[in-house]
Amino acid sequence: MSGDRAPGPDGSVGLRRVARVVLLDPRDRILLLHGHEPDHPEDDWWFTPGGGLEGEETREEAALRELAEETGITDVALGPVLWKRVCSSPFAGQRWDQDEWYFLARTTHEAAADVVAATALPGLTELERRSVAGLRWWTCGELLAAHETVYPTKLAGLLSALLDEGPPGAPVVLDTEIV
Repeated sequence: MSGDRAPGPDGSVGLRRVARVVLLDPRDRILLLHGHEPDHPEDDWWFTPGGGLEGEETREEAALRELAEETGITDVALGPVLWKRVCSSPFAGQRWDQDEWYFLARTTHEAAADVVAATALPGLTELERRSVAGLRWWTCGELLAAHETVYPTKLAGLLSALLDEGPPGAPVVLDTEIV
């Protein structure tokens, strides 16, 4: 969740530059974190690992750093950018306007459990410790049948297309999402 916001042309703070990871395991399951409002755990959702760029790092560097911090997984092969989107949502008392890039990544890591508690996650910030309950590997079928909130909201269909067709030739620009 760390990271800078890029200054706009007028010097004002613009969109927060974010790198996210669509991490697939050998069984084509996707890893999602379970987040919630820090003071309202009942207001929850699932999302891909990732966060804001720090300093001069590239999106690729940020994707790998955030994945390691949030999950402890470092044995990944980072692939192409699958999707790009602009989104805006409230979180922890402020509005977050973000320019997100979603990288495909593969790991040979096989989780011993499908659900891991946040206390087992290695590098969370203080805010993340208060707002991340844990993580879980999801099959595409489980995502398609899920009634939970998942971001981006069309992730199940995007994952299904990815698994059926492979990565797109160029990043797909997703609809702007404002929550």
